[in-house]
Amino acid sequence: MEKETVSKNFIEQIIENDIAEGHCQTVCTRFPPEPNGYLHIGHAKSILLNYGLAQKYGGKFNLRFDDTNPTKEKMEFVESIKADVAWLGADWEDRLFFASNYFDQMYEAAVALIKKGKAYVCDLTADQIREYRGTLTEPGKNSPYRDRSVEENLQLFEEMRAGKYADGEKVLRAKIDMASPNINMRDPIIYRVAHMTHHNTGDKWCIYPMYDFAHPIEDAIEGVTHSICTLEFEDHRPLYDWVVREVGYEHPPKQIEFAKLYLTNVVTGKRYIKKLVEEKIVDGWDDPRLVSIAALKRRGFTPESIKMFVELCGVSKAQSSVDYAMLEYCIREDLKLKRPRMMAALHPVKLVIDNYPEDQIEYLDVVNNLENPELGSRKVPFGRELYIDREDFMEVPPKKYFRLFPDNEVRLMNAYFVKCVGYEKDEEGNVTVIHCTYDPASKGGNSPDGRKVKGTIHWVAAKTAVKAEVRLYENIIDEEKGVYNEDGSLNLNPDSLTILEECYVEPALGEAKAYDSFQFVRQGFFCVDSHDSTPEHPVFNRIVSLKSSFKLPANK
Repeated sequence: MEKETVSKNFIEQIIENDIAEGHCQTVCTRFPPEPNGYLHIGHAKSILLNYGLAQKYGGKFNLRFDDTNPTKEKMEFVESIKADVAWLGADWEDRLFFASNYFDQMYEAAVALIKKGKAYVCDLTADQIREYRGTLTEPGKNSPYRDRSVEENLQLFEEMRAGKYADGEKVLRAKIDMASPNINMRDPIIYRVAHMTHHNTGDKWCIYPMYDFAHPIEDAIEGVTHSICTLEFEDHRPLYDWVVREVGYEHPPKQIEFAKLYLTNVVTGKRYIKKLVEEKIVDGWDDPRLVSIAALKRRGFTPESIKMFVELCGVSKAQSSVDYAMLEYCIREDLKLKRPRMMAALHPVKLVIDNYPEDQIEYLDVVNNLENPELGSRKVPFGRELYIDREDFMEVPPKKYFRLFPDNEVRLMNAYFVKCVGYEKDEEGNVTVIHCTYDPASKGGNSPDGRKVKGTIHWVAAKTAVKAEVRLYENIIDEEKGVYNEDGSLNLNPDSLTILEECYVEPALGEAKAYDSFQFVRQGFFCVDSHDSTPEHPVFNRIVSLKSSFKLPANK
């Protein structure tokens, strides 16, 4: 029997080589978000990649908050990130860390660099530092403060810590090479003065480390073996390696970069989402039109569908964009066998069966999911007056229209054959009531005399129906025009949300709870809204329609 070939991505190949050569005994990965906003679909790829690698190689996974910048960080974001990571199934167990817990060690590392002659206090302003840095084609020039003595630098750095200087008055810089072809290596700032209260350390510190200095130290302290990040940090890797080498960590972590997940026609930038929230174009960071993880959860996406999506995207070094339709494909695939198929009239019109007993209600057996018998069946009430969808009736139908029209017979799903015998209209010419007769012998949707009908329509019994609000979501970006206008503003889709307030659903749906999801026959998949839905006023979000333009590649 031929052995199956298992394809490994380039990160797995690096890790396995490190294990084979004895450079790594226990794999340790981490997800290190800065708590300055909500996570989005791109972060989901990083979370699942890092957690998946730790699982695959029997290693450890750390959740660490990179909270070194108190200007934008909040506990609200810390809690939302923890909830999102847990929802995706990434279990950090007792390995929850905060970069701010290492501030003492980072300070000591900075002092050690000063003593080695590898760091100095600089008095240049931010503009001057930028000017001295040079360009991609021209080398930088040394700061006039670069050759301060070790003793003077130690004293000045201690005074920075003691609060003697104002924000921006002095910085601590690494002493590397102002002529380096990599601008990140031209004496980067590693500490700055910032008189701000920190969400974790309070007012203990008025100096804070820069990300490029703090991050490799955090990884080294926690024993991270493979620091996996996105491609924009590739040019920062020499500085990462410089820090762990010069500070003197015995087992330095290895930084590996992979391509970000870019999804077409979505908004992921925190600045843009903040603007949408502040201008009340969306109702928060978890508005179902966004692709924050909280928004996807509220809309009705599942962790399994997002995992499937991330796996289909794969891991590579090549930057590319993924069509949003692939994400929709994944949620359809995940839900189609798991969820019951219920009946709902989203654009209702009343149908009266004239020859059906007026006060009778009978309960019909309906299979929950024809493709998955394990989901069983339910009893659905049926009566003389029903609601059907308005699009299922036409006064003057075109050719090949097989639904309800005058003198035509159709099947009411799981119920009876009915024939249209008339209809009523209001003063504006809108059909308000459709009159039919039914064949009592066709119960269950089959006629004993063998006659066939071409149309089958769904329905909800009027007497027991639950009135509901349904929200139909489309992409918040106008896909025809692209994401941005020429002035940098967003090309918003005016039809990104349609609210239907007069919908009728089966009575069983009135008992559904937040995040419960269903397929509405012929309409799509829907989820109970976690914010606004109540037993008295159910609200359903459309997760995705049933139709898809996405085709799975043959090699997947």
